[in-house]
Amino acid sequence: MLIIAKLLDECVKLRDNRKNVCERGLSMARLIFHVDVNSAFLSWEAARRVGNGEADIRLIPSAIGGDRDKRTGVVLAKSIPAKKFGIKTGEPIGMALRKCPDLFLARPDFRLYVECSKAFMDICREYAPVVEKFSIDECFLDMSGTHRLYPDPVAIANTIKDRIREELGFTVNVGIGDCKLLAKMASDFEKPDKVHTLFRSEIPQKLWPLPVRELFTVGASTAEKLEKSRIRTIGDLANSDLSAIQRIVGVKMGQQIYHYANGIDPSPVLAGPEKAKGYSVSTTMEEDVVTERQAHAVLLALTDSVTARMRADGVKAYCIAVSIRSNDFKTRSHQRKLMDPTDISKEVYQISRQLFGELWDGHTPLRLLGIALTDLTHEEQSQMSMFPDEGRDKARRLDKAYDAINSKFGAATIMCGSSVQSKLEVGKKYRAQMGQKKRVIMDKAGMECPSTG
Repeated sequence: MLIIAKLLDECVKLRDNRKNVCERGLSMARLIFHVDVNSAFLSWEAARRVGNGEADIRLIPSAIGGDRDKRTGVVLAKSIPAKKFGIKTGEPIGMALRKCPDLFLARPDFRLYVECSKAFMDICREYAPVVEKFSIDECFLDMSGTHRLYPDPVAIANTIKDRIREELGFTVNVGIGDCKLLAKMASDFEKPDKVHTLFRSEIPQKLWPLPVRELFTVGASTAEKLEKSRIRTIGDLANSDLSAIQRIVGVKMGQQIYHYANGIDPSPVLAGPEKAKGYSVSTTMEEDVVTERQAHAVLLALTDSVTARMRADGVKAYCIAVSIRSNDFKTRSHQRKLMDPTDISKEVYQISRQLFGELWDGHTPLRLLGIALTDLTHEEQSQMSMFPDEGRDKARRLDKAYDAINSKFGAATIMCGSSVQSKLEVGKKYRAQMGQKKRVIMDKAGMECPSTG
């Protein structure tokens, strides 16, 4: 009897040990949600209209962006009925209207988008210990270790999804996976208003049959190279030789997409934003730019927007780049490395003008202009010059004075006169986040403000 009692006691201990090991495994296993708003800009505009008693534009062929009368701009978001006409995000408004003459168009409202973004992410934060904003309309939730609180991941994902729909009036998809990559891929499955899983064990059935161009980070150019090498599905990519892939698309890109195809992504969900690797801003014009003066006015507005963001974050850049896109959608860019890092608006504007002059042929109509500042350094890390430049010091003090006023009274309170005259809407997302109150037109001392002519 004593032997039997000891055996029973050992069995109980073994069972408890297995239970503890199992629970530790559950707590250590990663569980990531990806919440993605369905047709965000259009959904947010539709929710506002429905709240005001108007018709739901999600139920008709509709899109956000551009001007119907001028037939200018591009499609920023589209409804499901519009998609049936072959309308694509990013295509010119004129082309979209040829496909669907009755297409309903609404102008973008970035202040609304910022408010809606914050609202749905606040709901997500009620359920997840860590939430990472990935873009204005999507975020990652790290649900790892919440199995005791939420034993059924799919059920709690549906709860989050339904709360957003019922309280805010728009729908989201929720993807669930073992890592950020799998969760993001899962959220892109059937839409709208759905919850999908893509765990490592489901990769062969759910991920590998998809076309290789649907894998996150695989763009059109990379997909074309892979398809020419008979790598047509994500499964083909996952089961190919890594060195062969790297010969096709490069070492770094090859390794990344090979890992992604196999569901490997150790990147953590970050509660705060990562340090920016660069600052950029671009604008698609409603009317093509056809003169140098028009282009300079655009570059000035872009400079004001991007340098203000840099100074707010306390960084300077060693590299300035300008990009242009012609009306036939060909994009070109040019950059310049600097001896000393800068965050001074006047310097960035002057160099951007020089780069633009080297890029543009002087007659091809331009649809888009952009500025990017990279190779960053924080202010405390940048070396002080042994020979102070009074001109730079004056320009820097002027920038800081402008920033202080804009910070107090709202972004874009003070603008260069030509930026206002150009009627551009540059940096709308940044201004929406900062808030706008009023605008005072003031020409910056020492900075040329070209008229738009």
